[in-house]
Amino acid sequence: MVLIKHLPRDSALQRALHSEAAEWSVTDHLLAATVDHLAIANWMFQCVNGSEDGDQPDPPQPVPRPGAGGEETPDGGPEEAPEAVSAGELARFFG
Repeated sequence: MVLIKHLPRDSALQRALHSEAAEWSVTDHLLAATVDHLAIANWMFQCVNGSEDGDQPDPPQPVPRPGAGGEETPDGGPEEAPEAVSAGELARFFG
């Protein structure tokens, strides 16, 4: 049992049990979160500094994570997508 528990991430058993999630390391998850945060910051900057009567850009889509297709979170609940912030909420926040 100890040998099975400590198999490398790229082993056939890990891939069979966890599909593509087995291929993502902590670094990969942190990089995806960094990209998401930078995209949101750039989007917020563009919304706040754009013209008030012009069209606001669409919020950025998060980097797809493995297993993010409606699976359950570790606590057993359904995974929820992050809620998008509207341009009005941004204007009130920065105004």
